[in-house]
Amino acid sequence: MSSNPYTQAFVWIWLPGQTEPVVAGKLTLDGQHLLFNYGKRYLERNNAMAIYEAELPLKSGAQGLLAGLNMPNCIRDGAPDAWGRRVLINHLLGLKGTDTTQLDELTYLLESGSDRIGALDFQHSATEYVPRSPVNAALKELLDAAALVEKGVLLTPDLEQALYHGSSIGGARPKALIEDGQKKFIAKFSSSTDLYSVVKAEFIAMRLAALAGLDVAPVSMAQAANKDVLLIERFDRIHVADGWQRKAMVSALTLLALDEMMARYASYEDLAEIIRHRFRNASVTLKELFSRLVFNILCGNTDDHARNHAAFWNGDMLTLTPAYDICPQGRTGNEATQAMLICGDNRMSQLTTCLDAAQNFLLAREEARAIIGHQIEVIEANWTSVCDEANLSETDRALFWKRQFLNPFALEGFHEATNNAA
Repeated sequence: MSSNPYTQAFVWIWLPGQTEPVVAGKLTLDGQHLLFNYGKRYLERNNAMAIYEAELPLKSGAQGLLAGLNMPNCIRDGAPDAWGRRVLINHLLGLKGTDTTQLDELTYLLESGSDRIGALDFQHSATEYVPRSPVNAALKELLDAAALVEKGVLLTPDLEQALYHGSSIGGARPKALIEDGQKKFIAKFSSSTDLYSVVKAEFIAMRLAALAGLDVAPVSMAQAANKDVLLIERFDRIHVADGWQRKAMVSALTLLALDEMMARYASYEDLAEIIRHRFRNASVTLKELFSRLVFNILCGNTDDHARNHAAFWNGDMLTLTPAYDICPQGRTGNEATQAMLICGDNRMSQLTTCLDAAQNFLLAREEARAIIGHQIEVIEANWTSVCDEANLSETDRALFWKRQFLNPFALEGFHEATNNAA
């Protein structure tokens, strides 16, 4: 922990359709816990919206924490994850960011950039909003800064400002935020520890997912300083004439009322149950979630943890966000497991597991088989053209094909099950 941790932070929120934030309430340190209470004036607003009704309903007084949590999960969703914490450790301590417990949660909230995912920000003041958002930097500057942070080298002031803007976003890989006219992007960079083109693998997976009919964030490839950069268009921002509107979001971890230490208990089965009760267009949403699960298995993305699923929250209902972070993971053998449980205690990365879980998504087994078969066809038909689009090397194509993408372990038993059903 830092030697002088903060004791409070004011939570500002962008309400639906607005381009300026208002104060929603205050976070206060109470021992090892962070407690939230809404401000009286906020509760009196006719357009006041709960940060997330199931966890922080609109009522006065300090709100209790859900079992096992040390801060409200819907507020933790706005905090930086591994990469952002490394940037802040470099920024504040000048150290190599390997131990993220060196700073406390309030410090991470108050010192990270303001253009964070979702519709919240955190300030020292309840009356004056001061965004921590330096101006755009060139991709080369951002790449240079990311490389130095990975090495644990203290950044120069210019490079520090270039990377600091993106310190609030999640994930473990080097990344930054950039703005280009009426769009905002997350830029993901190659890492010095990469054994293959990780950013191109993600680009290929995201493009194939879109071709298979999944709702995914738009992606493109760029280059800077002869290095690959993946650009993901942000879907939590809306550009309007007088600025930017922000869309409130909550992670699946928040929906499931779990924290990072309990994430291994997260399951698609439980998430599907929540979708049935709290989401708009539940049946359509369940089919989309099932399709994402299938595609994760077909492309080798075993990092489908509960922070890599999210929903928009409008104060009344939830809707699934576009898919993001579909990142094929390196593997040495065939056998693999998903980060989230699929059916009961089974998390094996196999299509037969998906078939067993189909009923949880309100899908008949035949519908599930059709979804799986369609995705396999799309991947096989478009593999070469999408790899060409990414300018992927022959070496990496050979590495990805039938290892990450369409690994035999994933397909094991599926065709037999299909033939037996027929």
